[in-house]
Amino acid sequence: MRIWHQSMTVLGDLPAYAASLRARIDAVTRPDTEVVLHGFVPGTFKANYPGPDIATSYLYWLHGNQWIAAGLEAEKQGFDAMVLASLPGPMLREIRTLVDIPVVGYGDTAFRMAGLYGRRFGLVFFNTEREEFWPEYIRTMGLAENFAGIRPAGVTFQDVAAAHGDRALRPDVIARVKATVEKMVRELNVDVVIPGEMPLNLLLAEEGVGAIGGATVIDGLALTFKTAEMMVDLKRGSGMMQSRRGWFHVAPDRARVTEALEFYGLDTLGARIPGE
Repeated sequence: MRIWHQSMTVLGDLPAYAASLRARIDAVTRPDTEVVLHGFVPGTFKANYPGPDIATSYLYWLHGNQWIAAGLEAEKQGFDAMVLASLPGPMLREIRTLVDIPVVGYGDTAFRMAGLYGRRFGLVFFNTEREEFWPEYIRTMGLAENFAGIRPAGVTFQDVAAAHGDRALRPDVIARVKATVEKMVRELNVDVVIPGEMPLNLLLAEEGVGAIGGATVIDGLALTFKTAEMMVDLKRGSGMMQSRRGWFHVAPDRARVTEALEFYGLDTLGARIPGE
């Protein structure tokens, strides 16, 4: 099977992170699974990470157009599934209405699967500008009762990105994250920990950090890709696919989608999304 990976980073700006993604994905997917890495269009952000833009609601959702374009392009190019390798999974539900391939989001999957590994889950993250986003997001998923809370990870994106490029920096970064999580586990009675951004998640997984303070640490990259493989298998073997019933799931007329994309000047956006 072929899976389209989509990052919210411009991967060309982050070669060490992209190399870590490639190695980890190859390690957790099946030998017959081909994964093609895709990032945002070069120049999307003024810096090499979208932190300032995702700090505000409008710019965050505006960038959602790239996720839509990527989903349409993935189906057009014959991919069997798409993975949104970003915790919020922007436009996840909308993409699912547009394509007939499985679409798997990191956060959507991690939050739902956390209940299989413990009773209460917590989130650690370095994009603290978006702290208010998460309780509302999790509430709409119907998981608020199991959500223990959020804590800053004790490291920045720059710390994590540097550690992907220089292994000598990893012990200090990992130690700071562990100290933060151990305190959260004690104070919030957390059973499962979800690293809030994929670069942090990937770093912990690469260093073999599967538990902190007795709480399970979700390996979001492995989880999303194994889920994507499973959903492709289920589609092939039993025909299972996302619902097409109700306003949140019904597929819009594809001709009208094409017209709307052309009207807003978005019809060529998918072709600009870079892949390997």
